[in-house]
Amino acid sequence: MTQSSFPRARKRFGQNFLHDQSVINSIIEAISPEAGQHLVEIGPGRGALTEPLLQRCTQLDVIELDRDLVPLLRSQFSNYEQLNIHEADALRYDYYQLVSNHQPLRIIGNLPYNITTPLLFHLLDYSQHITDMCFMLQKEVVERICAQPGTKQYGRLSIMIQHQCETDMLFVVPPEAFEPAPKVESAIIYLQPRKQRLGGDVDMATLSHIVTQAFSQRRKTIANTLKKLISIDMFQAADIDPTQRPETITVEAFVRLTRCYLAASA
Repeated sequence: MTQSSFPRARKRFGQNFLHDQSVINSIIEAISPEAGQHLVEIGPGRGALTEPLLQRCTQLDVIELDRDLVPLLRSQFSNYEQLNIHEADALRYDYYQLVSNHQPLRIIGNLPYNITTPLLFHLLDYSQHITDMCFMLQKEVVERICAQPGTKQYGRLSIMIQHQCETDMLFVVPPEAFEPAPKVESAIIYLQPRKQRLGGDVDMATLSHIVTQAFSQRRKTIANTLKKLISIDMFQAADIDPTQRPETITVEAFVRLTRCYLAASA
């Protein structure tokens, strides 16, 4: 089946189909799939990554929401017994059902920009069953995820993802690599769930609440943005200067602050 046999990209699904073969080769090389590994592809679209993955892996599950694409994918890859196609919403999918014999998952995909953040957090709920993740995202989002303290891009997304994962921006992908071409650049990000979370374990909902509030007014000091939640004593206990701006505070420091808040609230 040729690419032209597939329906046009749908805006409501945020579809931009990858077609540049050199980019496809670079992604496969970055993932470096091996026999015996269990791969999961989110949003296979027209199968640009699916085919080379199938040539190198022994088990591949793909999750596709577009019901018009699913039968075409089934037809195109009908000769591959190691492929399972799931017509499902990746945002609501229970990834635990893919785990068998305690074998961890490797997750990849060209993700629609409009669901990137909620999907990443949904996947991290299954992090104990995931070896790594490699995604095509909007370049700006990748920069935010990988940003370091003291930069304009550093914020809630940086802290919440880096607390749980090692992050690495691999390379930039130009708009013309897709059909239709998006209006922004994309980038490949590699995420590896940490065995030990950065700064240690802490209640995620509380950490998220504190970080979100801290960055609600970036230009103010953290003492100002968190004045309804955090006392000066808590800042001192967490070894944080309350006159700092939120974007200068490390992931580990936010984790310490969350622990101090929880201890004071107990």
